[in-house]
Amino acid sequence: MTLQKQEWQGPPVKAVIFDMDGVLVNSEPIYFEIERSSFAHFGAPVTEEEHHGYVGVTLESMWRQVLEKHKLSFPLEEVLSYHQNNVLDIMAAHPELQPIPHVTPWLDWLRSRQVPLAVASSSPPSLIRLIMERTGLGAFFSVRLSGEEVKSGKPAPDIFLQAAKLLGAEPSSCLVIEDSRNGVKAAKSAGMRCIGYLNPGSGRQDLSQADHVITSYLEMEAIRDMLSIEPLAPVPLDLQA
Repeated sequence: MTLQKQEWQGPPVKAVIFDMDGVLVNSEPIYFEIERSSFAHFGAPVTEEEHHGYVGVTLESMWRQVLEKHKLSFPLEEVLSYHQNNVLDIMAAHPELQPIPHVTPWLDWLRSRQVPLAVASSSPPSLIRLIMERTGLGAFFSVRLSGEEVKSGKPAPDIFLQAAKLLGAEPSSCLVIEDSRNGVKAAKSAGMRCIGYLNPGSGRQDLSQADHVITSYLEMEAIRDMLSIEPLAPVPLDLQA
């Protein structure tokens, strides 16, 4: 699909909000493996189709749905504690935890244009911190927000609206990069423009609601020329720390 300038009519882009898993790091296949192990541990016969439907939602939301759907009597707190400990232990040592190919030059370009960046992920805050530190991507983001820190997780728009507020940007001036159906729906519900990143590692995701879909960050080189980027005004010297 060829991107046309008119597709991006509207306020200039003043802030960019990234999902984390499957967008900044190719962590979804690792999560799938850990989650399948947890499902088996608690006796939940989750199908592949059902599993893919949980991409982009918080762990609490996923496990609430799994326990209810499969009529399991385990306390939610016990399940979450078991699963989160496994995730943190495995992710802390996983050798394949690397930035998505070609995402770093895109982040560098945005930073050079003084565009503020946020991570808005359904993962717990502890996991966001771990991944940002392990990959070295944390230095790019002035805001890191977890779905556990807002009232309703994706596909509700809360996390993106809060990220925009923390960045000091109007929702209509924000661009979101997402790899899941739930994330794209949340971005559009927040009144934001959205690029869907079609990552095979994220399962079969319907990104049709996105304004544009890419399969590689190499495609952003052409897209960025279509975007109207408005750099932030420099902070006056007397206001700088």
